[in-house]
Amino acid sequence: MTITAAADGSALGNPGPAGWAWYVNDDCWRAGGWPHGTNNQGELMAVLDLFRATSHLPDEDLHILCDSQYVINSVTKWMPGWKRKGWRKSDGKPVLNVDILKDIDKELKGRKYTFEWVRGHAGHDLNEAADDRARAAATAYQQGVAVRSGPGFTAGAVAATASAPAASVAPAGARRPAEEAAGHGVQQRSGQQELFADGRYSEPDLFSELDTELFAAATAGEASPEEIVVGLERELLRPDVRADIGRTGVLLHPEFTEIGSSGRMWNRDAVMMALEENPAPATEIEVLGTDRIGTGAVLLTYRTQGYKGADLRSSLWVLDGAQWRLRFHQGTPEA
Repeated sequence: MTITAAADGSALGNPGPAGWAWYVNDDCWRAGGWPHGTNNQGELMAVLDLFRATSHLPDEDLHILCDSQYVINSVTKWMPGWKRKGWRKSDGKPVLNVDILKDIDKELKGRKYTFEWVRGHAGHDLNEAADDRARAAATAYQQGVAVRSGPGFTAGAVAATASAPAASVAPAGARRPAEEAAGHGVQQRSGQQELFADGRYSEPDLFSELDTELFAAATAGEASPEEIVVGLERELLRPDVRADIGRTGVLLHPEFTEIGSSGRMWNRDAVMMALEENPAPATEIEVLGTDRIGTGAVLLTYRTQGYKGADLRSSLWVLDGAQWRLRFHQGTPEA
C-alpha cells in the first residue's frame, strides 16, 4: 500500500508571511504557517508534518511529490554529510533551517519513503492543491485571519490512495524516481539510501543538473574548467533551476553581484528571489569565449537572443573550494 501526497510551501515576499501544506485528497490534507518565514521553511515544514501525520503507519510506503529540489536534496543527499560535520556545511557555516531538518531526520527512522520531483505550477493536480493551500495559509497570516488547517490525515484516505497506483498521479511525461538520473528521485527504504551509480548523496556538487556525460567527465578530472563553466551557465538559464531558490543558492557565490541589461545593480538575495518569482523562459546561448583567469577563475562571454533583440553577456565563475560558483554577471544590449 502506498500513500501518495504532495508537499509544498509558500512565502509572500520570501521572507514574509509563510504557509505550508501537504495534500492527499480533498478529505485528507493539512496546512499551517507563520507570520514570518521563507519558502524553504514552508517546504520543509510540509514534509515534516506529513511524516508526523503518518507516523502511526510506519509500514506503509510514503510517496512524496515535491517541487523543491532544495528539500529533496537536503533530505536525500546532503543530510548525512551535514550530520557528520555537526550540522555544518562543507564551508564550515551552519546549515540553514537546521531545527526543522533535525526534526525531519528523527521522523525518517524506520520509515519507507520515496521522494519524486515534480515541476511546480505545471498543472499537476496534487502539487497544485498543496500549493493553493500553502499560499492560502500564508495569505491568512498576512491578513491576520484564521488559517484553514484542514482535516489532517484520516484512515479513509489510506484506502483511497491504495486504490490509485502511484504512477496514476504523475503528469504525462513525468519521470519516475528510478529514472531520475540527476538524483531528484533518490529512493529510501527503511532509512537506507539507494544511491545512484555516481554514488552522490552527501554534499551539493554543482553537477546534479548537468548531463551525465559532463558530470562523469568532471568528477574524473577529464572536463576542463571551461567546459564545466559553460555547462553550469546553461543550467542556470533553465527555468526549473532558476525557480528553485535552493539550487540557485548553490550556483551563485555568496558575494554574487550583477549589472543587468537595464543598468540595475543586483545582489545575490535580490536575484534569487526575483528568479524564483519569475524564472523566465528557457534561453539558448551562443558562446563567444571562455578565458581562464589564473587557476581559479573563468570569464565566459556569450550572446542570448530575446524578443527585444540580442544581449551580450559576461559571467565570471570562480572556484570556491572545490566548487565553481558564479561571482559576477553583466548583460548589455547588442548594438
